This record gives sequence, structure tokens and C-alpha cells, in this order.
Amino acid sequence: MISLGFPWALLALPLPLLVLWLVPPHRERVAALRFPFFRRVVDTAGSRVGPGAVVLGRSALQMAAAVLVWLLLVLAMARPERVGAPVEQTRTARDMVLAIDISGSMDAKDFRAPGGDTLQRLAGVRAVVDGFIAGREHDRMSLIVFGSKAYVQAPLTEDLETIRALLARTEVGMAGPHTALGDAIGLAIRTFEASDIEERLLILLSDGADTVSRMSPLNAAEIARSRGIEIHTIGVGNPDAGGEDKVDLRALQDIAARSGGSYSFAEDSAALAGVYARIDQLTARETQSLSWRPRRALAWVPLLGAALAGGGALAVLLLAARRRRVRE
Repeated sequence: MISLGFPWALLALPLPLLVLWLVPPHRERVAALRFPFFRRVVDTAGSRVGPGAVVLGRSALQMAAAVLVWLLLVLAMARPERVGAPVEQTRTARDMVLAIDISGSMDAKDFRAPGGDTLQRLAGVRAVVDGFIAGREHDRMSLIVFGSKAYVQAPLTEDLETIRALLARTEVGMAGPHTALGDAIGLAIRTFEASDIEERLLILLSDGADTVSRMSPLNAAEIARSRGIEIHTIGVGNPDAGGEDKVDLRALQDIAARSGGSYSFAEDSAALAGVYARIDQLTARETQSLSWRPRRALAWVPLLGAALAGGGALAVLLLAARRRRVRE
């Protein structure tokens, strides 16, 4: 379909007629011979006496070329464009950050799989989280891993396959042996600064107690809430363990409460899958549909036509004038 981007330009079409009617024609004085019996010669010849100036005339070719060039120039100013078929894009109305604990304690082999086998904690978590990511069609997600320090593995993106691949390559201890919950939340807050979506969700999974963060997890949760970030915490591991291997359920509960999120504990794959299902129900996914039509500018077509018409008419007139001079 062809449309005009600036149809108001067509109002300029009658402008040459207004100029023709309102502006006096150009007059050119020419040399003449004056003699006393001029009027008798004119009467004898049956001619009309005019003023001492000549209004230069235009040939039919000149007029046709001028009209055509003007029409094409006005059409170019109206910006003709080819409008393509509608293109629709659906995007999420929320952004999500996954913060996964990969501290040394995640190497413990006490995470039960659906078949009853015991897996490494991180391996079991990876399997469940991978399925959760795969079902996030149209969502934008980011992946943060943390141990002694927190690192952004992937910024907010709709390329979920890349996030799944990065998660699959994540190993225990890559970020250090300790657990920095507060720093992970702080890094998530900075990650969300690139988001213009109102609904922001952080899913924080950990199996240890915060020991090395530069920022208190509770203070980080307060800041997150002030930025409109909802934190859902998930505890895995053994609450009865000692030292840093003991999951701090109280801290995870307080973090979720202060940010307006939810807290869950998962001791095996089935429980963890249920946690992610509940999170998905609590935060119903909303999408925005964007539709637009691709447009391709065609102003060059009338401009090229005007150039060819004007150049062709000029060439014909010059050739005709040259032939007249040759005959003379």
C-alpha cells in the first residue's frame, strides 16, 4: 500500500496558478525602428498596435514539462512511502532477575531428584531453574551468580537460550566459597536500573548464611522495595547444618517480607519446582503487544521523474534551437 507521509504538501499544487494570476508577466524591451508613417503601415497590414515591450511566450513542450515537473516535486514533498503488512511484537510487562547461590556449600550431594537419587545441590537447582527459564516466553530475564562476590552472568535480555546456556556452564565455587546475599541483592538493584518496566521481580536462591557482604541483606531489601523491586527468596540445603553451610531461613524470610515478596524452602527437586510454580502464579505474567507497519520512503521516484522530465525537455529545446540556427 502506498501512502503519503505529509499529505499537506499537496496544498502547494495550485501555487503556480496563483502566481500566474497575481504576479505581472515578465516583459523584455527590444530594439525597434521608429518612423513617422508607422500607423499607416500598421493599418495597411491590418495589425494591432501593442506596447513597446514583448512578453516572451512558451511552447507547448515547455508548459507541459513545467507542469509535470511541478507535480512531481510537490508529490516528492508529500513524502510517498510504501507501507508494509502489520508487524506485531509481544513483550513482557515485567523484568526478572535470577540470583543463584554457587558458594562452596552448593557442592553438597543431598538434593533429592524425583527418582529418589541424591544430586549435587547446584545440579538439582540447575535442572529445575532451566525448566523455569524455558517457560518464560516474552519475559526479559537476567542471571546473577554469587558466592564470596556477586557477578552478572547475563544482563536483562529476551535471549533466554543464552541464559540457559550460561546457567548450564556455572560451577560451584566460581564466585568464591562464601555467601554474599546482600551484595547479590545490591547487584540486582543496579541491574534493574536499565529497566523501564514497572513490575520488577528478583528470585533469590541460597543455601547459606550471609557472611561477607559489604551491604546488609535487610538494608538491600529495603532499598529494593523503594525501587519497586519485589524479592522472592528460596532456601535450599540443610537448616540443621552448622557454620556457613547452614541455610539462614530467618534472613531469607525477613528479606522477602521487607520487599513485599514471598519466602519458600525447597528440600528436593519436586518442592523447588512447586516453589517456582507458585511464584509464577503469584506474579501473573502480563504482556504488551506492539504493532507497527514498516515504511519504505519512495520520494526518490518522483524526484527522479522530475529530473528526467526537466532534462528531457531542456535537451529537446536546445536541439530545436540548434537546428533553427543551422537553417538560418
